[in-house]
Amino acid sequence: MSRAEILHHRPLRALLAAEVISTTGMQMTWLALPWFVLTTTGSPSQMTFVMMAELIGFGAAGLPAGSLLQRLGARRTMLVADAVRAPLMLLIPVLHWSGHLSLAPLLVVAFLLGILGAPYFAAQKVIVPELLGEDETTVTQANALFQGAIRATMLLGPPIGGVLIGLIGASEVLVVDAATYLVAFTLVGLFVPGKAGQPAEEESRGLLAGVRFLIREPLLRVWMPLFIAGDAAWQAAFAAVPVLTIERFDGNAKVAGALFAAFGAGALIGNFFSFRYLVQRLDGLLLVALTAPFQAAPLWLLPLDVGAWVLFFSLLASGIANGLCNPSIHTIFTLRMPPAIRPKAMAAGGTLWALGMPLGLLVAGPVLTAFGAAPVLVGFAAVQTVCMLAVSAVSLNARSSSPEPALAAE
Repeated sequence: MSRAEILHHRPLRALLAAEVISTTGMQMTWLALPWFVLTTTGSPSQMTFVMMAELIGFGAAGLPAGSLLQRLGARRTMLVADAVRAPLMLLIPVLHWSGHLSLAPLLVVAFLLGILGAPYFAAQKVIVPELLGEDETTVTQANALFQGAIRATMLLGPPIGGVLIGLIGASEVLVVDAATYLVAFTLVGLFVPGKAGQPAEEESRGLLAGVRFLIREPLLRVWMPLFIAGDAAWQAAFAAVPVLTIERFDGNAKVAGALFAAFGAGALIGNFFSFRYLVQRLDGLLLVALTAPFQAAPLWLLPLDVGAWVLFFSLLASGIANGLCNPSIHTIFTLRMPPAIRPKAMAAGGTLWALGMPLGLLVAGPVLTAFGAAPVLVGFAAVQTVCMLAVSAVSLNARSSSPEPALAAE
């Protein structure tokens, strides 16, 4: 399938629009919900509890989400998730307006939103090959579009949320997010064709079938812990940025905002070049092997006593490298999973990822308190370097031993 055919693929365009709208709403809520809890309760601890409840829900539902996705299919799973998340999100401002909101219902709603996020996350990955087939180049180009769209929402969502909080209030922003779920539901329901859920085959039976597959698959069993460790290190880096801003730049929030935006902007540039120039010229494993180390290399500038512009461009460069390789990484992850096991394997991968994310914060918190940002940023660059060099080496080894990485297409 050519780039033009992908761009004009009507179901894919509808799915992309639904993703942009709903993800923008989620990005707004990631700012609005903590802000709402903090301003209505005056308690930072309650705000933290609500944020943790959603993560716990996501982790708890991860493995069962695979069975649900296998039974319903990706499209129906997304529809069910959006149909339930819309009234759940709306429930928070309704309870607030009626004077019945307390911590307990906030925790329950956040926990349920996390539970619904788990099957939706897995369905997002599964539905692209369902629509376009198992060809690696085609799926990678589509993933480049989706990655670019998600990066754009990461850049736009929080600022839009901040503006709307100032204009209409945090509770009203949650209403807007509820409406985005309904819009996404409508787009997927009207324009994205469905595929029936698959009966469980012998290899895909059982709650742990996806975990067993990830352990057995030669590439993914090495990639998985490397990417989890690398992403956990990113969480530590995100926590270090505000501290770094206070230490070096007099607490200038604009500097912190620019540093957060730099990586996303770079990734958006990388996604464009991946879609436009690289995917059809390099196979996925080679592209990953060549570009992943360059995601880590610029990060060694972060611990140095340099100006804000140097930090900005180092994160921008790291983001570009991330955007170049990420579509291929997502595609290889997906296509390495045969369709029969894909729903459970994808859900298992999402669960392991969710469980690994807090590790970086657990390590970073005490270090930031005792020593400041520099040691955390040194550790971040070191972990990223080790992980990305290992990803590169493993990818080259997998490429030499198996010239056709998309096992599911065999």
